[in-house]
Amino acid sequence: MPPQPLVVRRRVPVGDGPEHVAPDGRGGVVTGIEDGRILRVGVTPPYAVGQIGRVPGRPLGLAVLPDGGLLVCDAEAGLLRLPPDGGRAEVLADRVAGRPLRVCSNVAVATGGTLYFTSSSSRNPLSHWRADLTGRTATGRLMRLEPGGEPEVLADGLEFANGVVLSEDGTHLVVAETGARRLLCHWLTGPRAGETERWRDRLPGYPDNLTTSPSGDVWVALAAPVNPLLESARRLPRHARGAAAAAAQRVRPPLPRVARVLAFAPTGEIRHDLRRTGIGCRMITSVAETAGVLVLGSLMERHLTVCEPPLPVPRDDEAPADGH
Repeated sequence: MPPQPLVVRRRVPVGDGPEHVAPDGRGGVVTGIEDGRILRVGVTPPYAVGQIGRVPGRPLGLAVLPDGGLLVCDAEAGLLRLPPDGGRAEVLADRVAGRPLRVCSNVAVATGGTLYFTSSSSRNPLSHWRADLTGRTATGRLMRLEPGGEPEVLADGLEFANGVVLSEDGTHLVVAETGARRLLCHWLTGPRAGETERWRDRLPGYPDNLTTSPSGDVWVALAAPVNPLLESARRLPRHARGAAAAAAQRVRPPLPRVARVLAFAPTGEIRHDLRRTGIGCRMITSVAETAGVLVLGSLMERHLTVCEPPLPVPRDDEAPADGH
């Protein structure tokens, strides 16, 4: 399936680095920007922007709770909860197995209040993501927090763990492993409970945040297309990757202006592949489908991008009986 064009309706200025977007349940989205502010953003005219809270560090992944509160993955402070009134953030987890929780990245909420969340690296801060990917530290983790409990590690050794979503039936999680360019399935129930396996691999870029569409598809934002230099460095022997990681962090080549998002059916088939190049398309790290539009977030840009929805694709159970 060749990529189809992403058609932009509006760019909504919000501030530096709206890394993640999540539907707010009111026809808009919530996002967090570099200075710690959490914003609610309208995705239809008049595209209103308002502050609903603030966290002490760098907000990444977000999830709206049934009571109107908000979960915030803070890259510096851990997994936080903002109350519905936007008051002081409560720390839900800032240590795991006795060690500080670094680069808390994304979170999913299960029925009953169980939280599943990722940390991208246990070694490097967010600002050193280039070094972490190049050096293949593989210290990312997937974790679970039961109500009233302590966080527990479900899977570790991940190459920059990132987005996480819960399947509609609650049987498994889909997790983005950015460095390895793949999506993982972690089983929660059934005979394979506790196992982690590849769900989709060899993606045409580096997967970042994940969201679930109203129809149950998994949306994936590719932060950048495949970089041959990065791929070559990642294949170096371990003793040589350290120097390559240091060089990548020091040089910081410009990021390509390419926005690409994919949608996968729950069974893993690609349903949508959308792409755009040019101004405003650096490092698209999230995509959410809400209110009849697609909304893109970016770690590097200063706006959210509101796009036309993709053309509908018939599902297998919607195909005509004669197969035409």
